[in-house]
Amino acid sequence: GTNVSLSLPSTRVDAFNITLANEFSRNGRRSGLTFAPEGGSERLRKVINKMVSEEDLIRTVAAAYSQGWRQVKLYFMCGLPTETDEDVLEIADLARKVIATGREVSGRRDIRCTVSIGGFIPKPHTPFQWASQLDHETTDKRLQLLRDTVRQDKQFGRAIGFRYHDGKPGIIEGLLSRGDRRVGAVIEEVWRQGGRFDGWSEHFSYERWAAACEKVLSDTAVNLDWYTVREREYSEVLPWDHLDSGLDRDWLWEDWQDAVNEVEVEDCRWTPCFDCGVCPEMGTEIQVGPTGKQLLPLSVI
Repeated sequence: GTNVSLSLPSTRVDAFNITLANEFSRNGRRSGLTFAPEGGSERLRKVINKMVSEEDLIRTVAAAYSQGWRQVKLYFMCGLPTETDEDVLEIADLARKVIATGREVSGRRDIRCTVSIGGFIPKPHTPFQWASQLDHETTDKRLQLLRDTVRQDKQFGRAIGFRYHDGKPGIIEGLLSRGDRRVGAVIEEVWRQGGRFDGWSEHFSYERWAAACEKVLSDTAVNLDWYTVREREYSEVLPWDHLDSGLDRDWLWEDWQDAVNEVEVEDCRWTPCFDCGVCPEMGTEIQVGPTGKQLLPLSVI
């Protein structure tokens, strides 16, 4: 052996290649595989257009466990648009099924599944730029509910790892993601009050950011909630509308409406063009792949 271990990044469920994964670990330690269903329920995966079914995931992890892999990590997001408590609790159900599948196909009991959860932050130039962000109180409540559900499971609970970030840092990330020029003064005030390296939990202070927002924005008609937990209307001029990412604004709005109505949009590599605007705007020509074939990286000329 070479005593070298390679760790694979998060892998698409619909493009996972067990043969390639085995080659990566042939002469080293198998550190585990990571997949990102992102939505706990199939309903939520339709909202974010993550067209991965539960059957797809179970089939993929079965192949991995049967080939000697012992650890699978699943990445999800909390706070997705239209999310409910029930959607989040389905994460626990999916983790149980993954463990049960691993034990069945491998004949072993030392099967592990780690559930990692991050907060959903709506971002500019995406269909969710109009969406409201989930408040940190509800985020923390749902994560606590999920953690309690996993811990109370006597059959599978010990085999399920649980990692998550609480809701407060996500609110500040949301402020910075969709803030306008006024947020610059908020950042300066946080710095003047001692804010440093706030990306590290030991340095982060939600109270410092909230106080800075209250102080700096007191003479305006906006506040921290206005930037984060408020849904935008189509008619609102967004702070980044003057920046052209190539995507057509009307198309983004239509995609947002599809998300709210749980309408899936097919991958444009295998279907006619949806006229999102990015290809002609960026001067590119897309090579459309044959329908029904294995997904390949997007080819751009």
